[in-house]
Amino acid sequence: MQTKNFTPRSYQTNIFNTCKNNNTLVCIPTGLGKTKIAIMTAAERLTIFPDSKVIVLTPTRPLANQITNEFKECIEIDQEKIVLLTGNITPKKRANIYHNSQIIIATPQTVQEDLNNGRLNFEDVSLLAIDECHRSRQRFANTLVSKNYLEKSLNPRILALTASPGSTKVKIDEICTNLGIEAVEIRSETDDDVKEYVQKKEAEYIEISLPEELSNIHSLIKEVYKERLGKLKNFGINKPLSIINKKDLLDFQRYLQGEIRKNNKSAFYGVSLVSQLLKLSHMLELLEIHGLKSLNDFVNKLSIETSKAAKNILAEENIIKTKAIIEKLLSNNHEHPKFYRLIEIVKNSLKEKNDLRIIIFASYRTTVDNIYNMLESKGIKSVKLVGQKEGLTQKKQIEIIEKFNDGIYNCLITTSIGEEGLNIKEADVAIFYDNTPSSIRKIQRAGRVGRMKQGRVIFLVTKG
Repeated sequence: MQTKNFTPRSYQTNIFNTCKNNNTLVCIPTGLGKTKIAIMTAAERLTIFPDSKVIVLTPTRPLANQITNEFKECIEIDQEKIVLLTGNITPKKRANIYHNSQIIIATPQTVQEDLNNGRLNFEDVSLLAIDECHRSRQRFANTLVSKNYLEKSLNPRILALTASPGSTKVKIDEICTNLGIEAVEIRSETDDDVKEYVQKKEAEYIEISLPEELSNIHSLIKEVYKERLGKLKNFGINKPLSIINKKDLLDFQRYLQGEIRKNNKSAFYGVSLVSQLLKLSHMLELLEIHGLKSLNDFVNKLSIETSKAAKNILAEENIIKTKAIIEKLLSNNHEHPKFYRLIEIVKNSLKEKNDLRIIIFASYRTTVDNIYNMLESKGIKSVKLVGQKEGLTQKKQIEIIEKFNDGIYNCLITTSIGEEGLNIKEADVAIFYDNTPSSIRKIQRAGRVGRMKQGRVIFLVTKG
């Protein structure tokens, strides 16, 4: 079986030569043709085992649709033998599809369900390709499907693909163990066989100071936080209080919940304290990073909570003062200065080139809404892209992305849904309204620029 409509680049050929003979983890930067390596490997396996099948796992339907189209374009096979299979297709029809097709692109959850219900047998599957394989952890669907495949296939071969396997050797080793990986092929943007295909990315960190009004709110919340933190000393916490972080609080919460199971009555108060500290920590984070509207939304949510932790926080004099100050500032259209700097960056960028495509990343829907409203008020053609849980169907997501790709919108403001799994074409500028501690998410975000042409990545950081 032959490939068509593309000429493999040298690094793709080098990696493919490894994939032919080994279960391989392939890690190359976003936009450098991971799917083409899967197509080359699929053609090789179907040539050796002409009566076999290939299954490609990918996390979302929009990405599955993109991969299906790429396979149809680039491999010499009857087009009807290449099928996109989703959970929207009835189980009976899915069983027929497995029987009659040769290349099946599906989500891991759909394949796992069909395995569990006997609609799929891996005996005649000669290649299992796993896209976005950094999701292959613990008992994720990728992991369970791969284990079954290695046990049942008569001629198994696994190809695992990602731009971002993880920031530590432990995380990469976990993926390799879960997927039965025998060889690893990694390329960075500076490798000899890759660098000629990678465009320059200009990274810029912009520090923005909190104004006095927001600093005052920060001090009021921080005072309550420190007071609650001091009370944890009575529960035997050993780490210096000044360096306790959110992870420490979550670990201590689990410890105290264990003490409750041992009938330690005092641990109930400790759990309530930690719950208050986590809420106060989140309030500080919202103020520092996301702004007054996001903080105000969270405080309003606390007011309808029935937990003692929420009620105790809202009864604090400092928090009562905080709520009043926030409401006054919002009524006068005050916000975090990052918003105003963001608008300035976007307007200046579009002045230089009016057909730029800009992606703005923010972690919370409230922040996305706020950015969108501000940009729209300035006459900037903008659109929001959020997840299905936030009310946007996959059909609508695809429609929004197509309009952004076509240049109908200059700015796409998105939550984590825009980081991976959707066919967003290359942008000129990626702006991190908030940063992410995840190395994987950072790589996915930055990978939206600098593929075929030079790009900028801008990080907005609250000073201190």
